[in-house]
Parts: sequence; C-alpha cells; structure tokens
Amino acid sequence: MKIIHFTSLSVAAFTASIQLCAAADAIKPTQAEFVMKASFMDRGQAKVDRLNQDETQRLCSQYPEKRPPEVARRIEALNMKLMKYPADGKLLGDWKEGEKIAQSGVGKQFSDNPALPAGGNCYACHQLTKVEISFGNIGPSLYNYGKLRGNTEPIQKYTYGKIYNAEAYSACTNMPRFGHSGILTEEQIKHVTALLLDPNSPVNN
Repeated sequence: MKIIHFTSLSVAAFTASIQLCAAADAIKPTQAEFVMKASFMDRGQAKVDRLNQDETQRLCSQYPEKRPPEVARRIEALNMKLMKYPADGKLLGDWKEGEKIAQSGVGKQFSDNPALPAGGNCYACHQLTKVEISFGNIGPSLYNYGKLRGNTEPIQKYTYGKIYNAEAYSACTNMPRFGHSGILTEEQIKHVTALLLDPNSPVNN
C-alpha cells in the first residue's frame, strides 16, 4: 500500500502526521492525491487545503519504507531550519497546565470551535504517568522522562524542540509537528515541556 502523508485532518494527536492509504500499489501518488481531494470538502475549519503536502510530507510519502539516509538527513535538516524557540528564552511552563493539554484531544476537527485552544492528546500515543491507566503505545513510554534525562538546558531545548517539530529529530515520525503546524501555541508547548521535565510532575514520580 502506498502511504500518503498529509496535513491535519482530525483530532490533534493525528494532526500533521496522519497517514492515508491509496487504493493499491499501482496507484501513483499524484493519482492518490486526486482521489483523496475528490473525497473531501471544506467543513468549518477543516479545509481541503489540508491535503496539500509540504516537502517533508512529499518525501515521506515517496519513501514510506527503506528511506535513504540522505533523504532522512534532508528532512531533518529542513525541519531544524523551521524550528522556533521562545523569544523570552524560557522553555518551561506549568506542568499542571501541561497535564490538562496532554489529556485533551480537542481541536482541529470541523466540529471544534477554532477560537478555543487545541489539546495535545499525548496519552493517545504515550504513557506519561502511573495515575492515568488509559494510554496508547504508538510512541514510547515517557514515564520518568525527566528523572532519567535530567533538567539541563540542552535537555529542555531538545524536549521543547521535539514537541514543536519532531521531524527535525526523526524523519517521517508519527508524532505531529505541534508547533510548526499550529496545533499548540508556544505557551502550551512550554507547559507540556514542564510536564515532562519538572521534578514535581507526576511524570517523574
């Protein structure tokens, strides 16, 4: 099956990373895109232009498996250039707010109010705490994330960057580009970074 990487279509956890399959291997990507676009229409904030691929998504669709190392490096370098860190230099927010964001799957669907903040829906893919027993395993467990890595400035910067644009660190990852794609705000990313790194956070206890 051909895997086509598109921009956000539904809940925040899958926004900017959802993989849509064409009907068969014989269908070329351009034909697959045509089929997909013919199947969707504008509804509220969910516009058909979400199906337009940027260079990263085109490359990931072109090389869904056995990606040449030079292509992976190109994707990561491209997205690292798109990275934006807070102008105030502060990377950590309030972990309690971060937990709310991690629990929330609201946002980016046609039925959601675009005036309200989106959630990260982090638990859909990761274990974060021992308290929450409902979580997905698409991504690795993040329990004790900060306890294992520490809370140094380089770790803070990496963690913030990974949430902002994971493609800069792992080409064609399933993780959404939360900041780059406008799913989460700068302030929200700070809060989620704090959730992962603050020693008082349930992630690290």
